[in-house]
Amino acid sequence: MGRFWWTFFFALVPVVALGWTWYGAYPVSDGGPGWWFNTPSGSSIGKEIDSLFYLLTIIVTVIFFGTHIALVYVVWRFHESRNDKSWFSHGSHALEVLWTIAPAGILLFISLYQMDVWGRYRMISNFDREAVAHPIAEVTARQFEWRIRYPHPSRKFANKAEVEAWLARPEPDDLHTVNDLHVPAGKPVVIHLRTQDVLHSFFIPDLRVKQDAVPGLIIPVWFDVEKSGNHDLVCAELCGWGHYKMRGQISAQNESDFEQYLKDLETRQNDDGTKSESSEDEVASAEEGN
Repeated sequence: MGRFWWTFFFALVPVVALGWTWYGAYPVSDGGPGWWFNTPSGSSIGKEIDSLFYLLTIIVTVIFFGTHIALVYVVWRFHESRNDKSWFSHGSHALEVLWTIAPAGILLFISLYQMDVWGRYRMISNFDREAVAHPIAEVTARQFEWRIRYPHPSRKFANKAEVEAWLARPEPDDLHTVNDLHVPAGKPVVIHLRTQDVLHSFFIPDLRVKQDAVPGLIIPVWFDVEKSGNHDLVCAELCGWGHYKMRGQISAQNESDFEQYLKDLETRQNDDGTKSESSEDEVASAEEGN
């Protein structure tokens, strides 16, 4: 291959690859393939996390083009057909200092820019105090399901000690379900995550929420769901042969529907499958009256 084709190859292939990557960044909602994010974020913090992803990609893209422009220039300028005299360099102190300061400056900018988002995403002290004081559920990961425990709707936590006591000792009137976590939409939500066996990872892709479940620890997880709807809950940590089927659902409902769900769950949980004689007589009387 001649100089032109080598230069063309080194210039075109990276540009095509970069263009393909950026094309995949567009979500389905904007007419793209959604390779990065299949759906727009359903939480407020998720939108800011997406913005950080795009910012980092823009920075990397600029650096990418700069280095490849230099590469294409070198391929074109110093082709093997030239018979220039060999020149040996022991390096440039100024260039090394510049090449150290520039990346350090970029990393410093990124670290400062993302501090606010990171603080709200990873520091519970920055989250809604009312939600922290009244967690809606405990989620226990185990091979290969998500076990969910709600406090009874009448249960109110007076302080942090009561929350810790509830987490340490299940109560008789707690409500239980599996792989189906219901939360109120449009308000801050706190759950507490634990694992019964191995390492798992609580991941809600649509909300950009991800937290490892570590044996021996009870870890608070906080988020909000802006609109009513259903979202996938998956395990993002290889946890055994059945890891692929460890799926659940997050159902976001308006406040009244969420309260009704808890009442219905309590009714189903307390139903022993029998009816009292008085109830049967009432049904029979109603049928005769019709």
